[in-house]
Amino acid sequence: MQSKNSAPQQLTWDEDGESRSARWRSESGNPPAKRVVIGHDQMTADHAYRLACEGTAILWRGDFQNARQLLQAMARRIDNKPRKAKKHATEPSPIDAFNLHRLAQSQRARTLAMLMLPLDGQYTIPLRRAPDVREACEEAYGPPTDEQSVVSLREVLGLVGAHEWRKKGVEIGAVGGRIHPYYGVFSPVRGEYVDLVANQPLPSKDLAFDIGTGTGVLSAVLARRGVGRIVATDVDARALDCARENIGRLGLGRQVEIVETDMFPDGRAPLIVCNPPWLPARPSATIEHAIYDPESRMLRGFLDGLAAHLTPGGEGWLILSDFAEHLGLRTRAQLQEWIDKAGLKVDGRIDVKPHHPRASDKSDPLHGARSAEVTSLWRLVAA
Repeated sequence: MQSKNSAPQQLTWDEDGESRSARWRSESGNPPAKRVVIGHDQMTADHAYRLACEGTAILWRGDFQNARQLLQAMARRIDNKPRKAKKHATEPSPIDAFNLHRLAQSQRARTLAMLMLPLDGQYTIPLRRAPDVREACEEAYGPPTDEQSVVSLREVLGLVGAHEWRKKGVEIGAVGGRIHPYYGVFSPVRGEYVDLVANQPLPSKDLAFDIGTGTGVLSAVLARRGVGRIVATDVDARALDCARENIGRLGLGRQVEIVETDMFPDGRAPLIVCNPPWLPARPSATIEHAIYDPESRMLRGFLDGLAAHLTPGGEGWLILSDFAEHLGLRTRAQLQEWIDKAGLKVDGRIDVKPHHPRASDKSDPLHGARSAEVTSLWRLVAA
């Protein structure tokens, strides 16, 4: 995602004998393509796929639904591409499988992003049979500025999908209602971590801190359980707006205060909850910031600051999957070492097996790690 303080990037191309340009939008942070051709309904999938693989972008001027079909055809060519077998190849280690999987996903996304659409200054797609994407674009990009822009078709479809999630919401039994995730804010579809917080006995009902609140779902769970005051923190503007809307929609505004700050708010609390990103790797797209924690910075920041923000006898609840351990990205001994160095000790742990579909998908290249994954609530106290 482009920095708020940087000038918008421009995509330039030649069309009808003249040079043109428009604002380039990419929530994944992809740079504008250097080579651009105009795409029409007569373009074949094979030709489009070759261009995209070569790094040439296709600015579509034909029918929108034809562009969607072309994108699907390009995706099939990527997914069906035979892999070159290496002589005497051995089964890759979990970490190698993870890195290869991420590389393949990144290359796939970059290739498919080469099929682009124009947007007018009001976020309307000026193509035949184009859907109305104005609300979806405004939720991600902000109010329209009368500035023409170009965006990948894949991103537009992602914006539309996120918009539908936002409208529909996710039913969460522990909050007695729905949580409506914003674009770029991780949706609480992995219900096992919510259930852990909903079922663990509370050390106090006076005050709790929710660090990195995201959609606000864990704050809502604590409020429904009777915690009188919850201070929820985040640094991401979308997450803060998302949490405020969800808390307000659920009628929990008197109990939950949303604060923009890095990690901990001022003061101490008898309960501090954190569900950091579970994998210590670099995110490559906006939505991945809720999944990937480079060098475990958020995890270690929470551990290092926890003791100083707990009241005497207070508990820190760390919700964490061991998926990274099964991938070889982090060891249990390393996690325990960080806990010890932070002046903490483990006062208990509750484990639960995930039930998401990918855990049983044997065709998934990371199936071994996913099938062994356990999500835990670690009860941490000052040593």
